[in-house]
Amino acid sequence: MWLLPEKKEFNPIQSAKIISLVPSLTELLIDCGLENQIVGRTKFCIHPHKIVSHIPKVGGTKNINFQSISAQKPDIILANKEENTKKEIEILAKEYPVYLSDISTIQDLIVFIEDFRKYIPKMDAELIVENLKKMPDLHIFNGQRVIYLIWQNPMMAVGSGTFIHYVLEAAGFKNVFSLQSRYPEISVEQINRYQPNYIFLSSEPYPFQQKHVASFNKLFPDVQTVLVDGEMFSWYGSRTLKLYKYLQKLKITLNL
Repeated sequence: MWLLPEKKEFNPIQSAKIISLVPSLTELLIDCGLENQIVGRTKFCIHPHKIVSHIPKVGGTKNINFQSISAQKPDIILANKEENTKKEIEILAKEYPVYLSDISTIQDLIVFIEDFRKYIPKMDAELIVENLKKMPDLHIFNGQRVIYLIWQNPMMAVGSGTFIHYVLEAAGFKNVFSLQSRYPEISVEQINRYQPNYIFLSSEPYPFQQKHVASFNKLFPDVQTVLVDGEMFSWYGSRTLKLYKYLQKLKITLNL
């Protein structure tokens, strides 16, 4: 969805200067051959490292450096409804064309790529779209009950309306907090009450590590706690093509 300054419209630009405020989409644009057109990225846009290290930073996903953006004179700013804040995007849209993506499923991702590439003639996305459409069925689990945690203090889980929830359900898991939206705060008592089969500790945005797994094992000895790759569950884009293989490895880790 385009957010444009008043009385303006956006037409395709052959070598448009792009600022990406979405880490997973920065990686996607680079994989589509646009590395020389990206003139700004967030500090969380870390893949592929050798390429993004040469692209100027313009702040974080939720604390944008407006002065740095202005210095780059972008033609397009790529944002996301969840990743970025409404207030900052509205400020940017007063001056620059902003494409506000909203991606909760793989189909949403395909629709975004096919739409965005209309305005970026050099975006070589045909193969990625083709492979996304040919992805194997992710449903390799059988209703195991999962709590997916993204934060420690307060403890926050994944609810419905998120890409992570979509991946969990598409893979065949039962998201314990599917009746709550977005990222609800939860308690130790709720975990005990819902009796999940697994607690997934995501490597991002909170950097859960093996030491946290040990702590959760003490708190919930009857639940298997597993450290999972947050990028694989939440980074929609070209990385999504690696998701099926990752889920297969996860199945082995869970002894299923």
